[in-house]
Amino acid sequence: MWMARGRPIRRAKTTSKRTAASRRPSRKRRAPLAAPHARALVALAELARRERLRWYVFDAQAVNLLGYPRATADLDVTVDLGERDPAELVAALARAGFQPRYSDPELVVSSRVIPTTHRASGLPVDVVLAGPGLEQQFLDEVVVMELDGHPIPILSIENLIVTKLIAGRPKDLEDVRELVGRAGAKLDRAKVESVLVVVEDALATDELIPRFRSLRG
Repeated sequence: MWMARGRPIRRAKTTSKRTAASRRPSRKRRAPLAAPHARALVALAELARRERLRWYVFDAQAVNLLGYPRATADLDVTVDLGERDPAELVAALARAGFQPRYSDPELVVSSRVIPTTHRASGLPVDVVLAGPGLEQQFLDEVVVMELDGHPIPILSIENLIVTKLIAGRPKDLEDVRELVGRAGAKLDRAKVESVLVVVEDALATDELIPRFRSLRG
């Protein structure tokens, strides 16, 4: 979730004209997945279809799906509830085979994260509740991949790079380096920097754009 001092980070302005094709989520063939991750993603896709929820995969599994193999023992997704109560999603997750990993429901409300375990695979799955602003933009710009006939939305490579730069851990910065190197000229660097301008303003920092430029080569 991308929040600053209790307020959501607003959407970034687009830096280039969007075509009719760019307004539609793109579809790509999926990257190979470990069996637990694949089973959990299919279960989430079926849940999202039944409940008519927008969602996306982020963090390490999104890196995998974009073609850079990354070992990960869990799964992170963001879900847009709209006007619904988080308790409705918790109940729907339980029906879909996701066991909550918390004892105090108030923690979900305050942190906007629902820690679960996918019972069939034993995979830890953290479900982040999307807020207004930047996360809505991320939802609008997902890339959709197919997994056993199910659409799996993931962060676009530009937005994934932004989230990795915000996290700033050594493994995140290494992911940025690999993603930039693999994307090459296809990466919309101006788009990355336009989002980072907004994030820097919200977080009162001037470190993110220089960090990106140092990693992109």
